[in-house]
Parts: sequence; C-alpha cells; structure tokens
Amino acid sequence: MENKFNFKELQNRPDRLAPGHRMCAGCGGTIAVRNVLKTVHEGDKVVVGNATGCLEVSTFTYPYNSYESSYIHTAFAGAGASLAGVETAYNALKKRGKIDDTYKFITFGGDGGTYDIGLQSLSGAMERGHDMVYVCYDNGAYMNTGIQRSSATPMYADTTTTPAGSVSNGKAQARKDLVAVMAAHNIPYTAQTTFIGNMKDLYEKSEKAIYTPGPAFLNIMAPCPRGWRFDAADMAKICKLAVDTCYWPLYEFDHGKWIINYEPKNKLPIEDFLKPQGRFKHLFKKGNEDLLVAFQEEVDRRWEELQAKANM
Repeated sequence: MENKFNFKELQNRPDRLAPGHRMCAGCGGTIAVRNVLKTVHEGDKVVVGNATGCLEVSTFTYPYNSYESSYIHTAFAGAGASLAGVETAYNALKKRGKIDDTYKFITFGGDGGTYDIGLQSLSGAMERGHDMVYVCYDNGAYMNTGIQRSSATPMYADTTTTPAGSVSNGKAQARKDLVAVMAAHNIPYTAQTTFIGNMKDLYEKSEKAIYTPGPAFLNIMAPCPRGWRFDAADMAKICKLAVDTCYWPLYEFDHGKWIINYEPKNKLPIEDFLKPQGRFKHLFKKGNEDLLVAFQEEVDRRWEELQAKANM
C-alpha cells in the first residue's frame, strides 16, 4: 500500500493514549505507542494489548488506564496469545452478525516481554496467522525492574546484571535480531524503525503493519534516557546516530522482500552512537580499543548481510 501522510492532519487526530500517565519524562516507549496509535484510521476501533513492563505499570492501575480504547494487560509471557484470542473471538462474533464495527488489534511490549519472556506466545500468534500487530518498544533492557540485561541489550552495555568493571566489559553477547526471527515465520510484514526527522518512517510502517491483512511485527528503537544514561533532550539525536552508524538500520520485510528504507551517504563510525551514552563509557577508557573494533565489526557484518538480502 502507498502511504501519503498529511502530517498536520495526522497530528490533529485525537490521542488514543491519553496524557497523565506515569511514564518517565522523555520516555521513548510512550513516543512509540502514541504515534503508532495515531496511524489508526478515524472511525476504526482498537483493542490494545500490553505485556507487563514499564508501559503497563505506568499506564494502568486497576480499574483505570490511560487508553481511549479497549485495553488488556497480560502477564509477561502471554501478550501475543491474549490478543490472538481476542482477534479470534471478534472474527467469530462478526461472522455471526453480532459486531459491525472494524477493530484493529495491537499489542505493545518492551524488549524483555518480547525478545525473551513473551517470545513463545508471540511466535505462536505470528505462525497461526492472526490479523494483529505486535509492537516492541525496544529500550534494550528490563528497565522497569532495574535495568537488567535482555537479549535485546547490545554487546558491552553496562547494566545491573552485566556491570562493567575490573572483571567484566559489560554484556558479552551481541543483541538478538528479532526482526529476522519474525521474518522467518513468513509473516506478511515486519519492519524496524525509530524516531528520526518528522517520523515519516514510523508512521508509514505503522499504518502498513496495521492495515496489511494477517500478522505483522514492528520493532521500534525507543531509547530510555535513564537506562542508557543520556539527556532526554538528545532523544532524536541518539536515534539519528543509531541509524547513521547502521547500528539500527531502517528496513522492512514486506511479503517476502527485504527493503532498506534508508542508506546513509556517509556511514558514521559506531563510536558516534556509543559515546553519548553513559552505559558505554568504559569502552572509551585506554586499553579497550579492541572492544570498539569488535563492536564495529559486528555492526558492519549485520549491515552487509542486510544489504545482501535486499539485493537478492
């Protein structure tokens, strides 16, 4: 589908995530959620699913929540299964003529509830072909419970469970490529995006995911100023550096075709992305030059693999 956004019209749509929630000031997660929901067409209704995490504890306190839509909080492990069940019930009721409205089913989860604890139910929902969207707001750690590492945490990041110090260089493993895992399910649409410029990339991919029949998955880099240790005012700068270093390339897997949406004319060194973040400050100490080389090699390897898939 071709998306032509009227930016002013889109921003003037009523918010489906209301203000007054308790998320941190400058949180990337709420930027992601608010703007994904902006792309739902006026007149369509939404059922919002939410895995346990920062977003859930800060937008939902029974019996109140911050959504102007139907809302379901599920345990960490069950967000994919819950919305799959609701989507199935909706189809059955609509077939019997008991529902006339058009509903969209969108689940939100952090990387802990998506990459790790909720991966099984997410995989099942995608494999079965439910017409729903799973959106991961990827802040790279279990931020809600104290900044513990997840499989989305980048290599060498300093977290409370992978502390950098005299006997550790931070997390030893590279981050999981979850978009590739979702593409391996042969779903119609999956994509990776973040907040840059006027967020056209985020809006286009969100609408495409929501209105492509069948299962879809969006992975949105949603930086956490507290966990990544940077000034919240630098959110857009951090996201742009992630894209321009190819740490977080913008791409999609659309009906079997890999598409790179942005290729930097001047690919920046990974140091430019890492240096503004306190969680990587140990990498810039004398004697750790080899760690920066290893990080750069991993970024380059993944970028070259993506380019090869897009050129097939």
